[in-house]
Amino acid sequence: MSVLIVGSTALDSIKTPKAENLRLLGGSASHAAVAASFFAPVKLVGVVGVDFPRKYVALYKKHRIDLMGLQIKEGKTFHWSGEYEANMNNRRTLLTELGVFETFTPHLPAAHKASEYVLLANIAPALQHHVLDQVNRPKFVVADTMDLWLNIALADLVRLIKRVDLFVLNDSEAHQLTKEDNVFAALRKIHKLGPKHVIIKKCSHGAILSGPEGFFIAPAYPLHKVVDPTGAGDSFVGGMIGYLATAKGGVEKNLRRAIIHGTVVASFCCEGFGLTRTTKVTRKEINARVKELEQLARF
Repeated sequence: MSVLIVGSTALDSIKTPKAENLRLLGGSASHAAVAASFFAPVKLVGVVGVDFPRKYVALYKKHRIDLMGLQIKEGKTFHWSGEYEANMNNRRTLLTELGVFETFTPHLPAAHKASEYVLLANIAPALQHHVLDQVNRPKFVVADTMDLWLNIALADLVRLIKRVDLFVLNDSEAHQLTKEDNVFAALRKIHKLGPKHVIIKKCSHGAILSGPEGFFIAPAYPLHKVVDPTGAGDSFVGGMIGYLATAKGGVEKNLRRAIIHGTVVASFCCEGFGLTRTTKVTRKEINARVKELEQLARF
């Protein structure tokens, strides 16, 4: 089964204490789509400007990503610039140029409306609602978010949470949403807002799943060197839903294993700037790290 992914498509300029790379392929939908493509066919919906490099279109096509829903408009592509400290958990935004993304409205091609697996990658909740209004009875819907929407679109976000099967956020966003310092107390409050499953991402400390089957605490893959963590969270959710879409059996049966596969794809993302490492990974390499992670977590 294919995966519908709607989010931002961007050009990212990223600076770390050791290097700087300009105008890399980025955006929540780009990272998630490439990650999901290792497991399932992907339909990407986003918007770019006429300045969007052809080499990035070629990268999408290399991963057999359906671009029927990628709008190309007069103007400039969304451009984000950020700088990381030596501790890569800390970064600051240097520049945000929305370009054509400022007026983006996701319109689904007719063939996309029957998608059974839907990932609402990190975009404004109003746009995520607009996507859900167009799809026909999806089997499993995942929504990601960020602190910005908690600050400026909280009512829309809370209304969205009721409409999804799995809600994903990081631990600081969980605290911001629930006012709870304890992650398990925060999970309980988020479930009361509607979603059957909730994942709280804890960056280099892994992730926690809460659902009908109880808790699952997933470790992060132990990297000895992190080059650039930009897009790792998007790669995580993309890899996870991609795996779910083609795994045999129901979602409940495969969700924990899907989280491990998403974790592994995210680890590759951190080993290069932007998507430079992820786009060179093979399924064989992913499977090898999954086995390593299974051994590390077994007792």
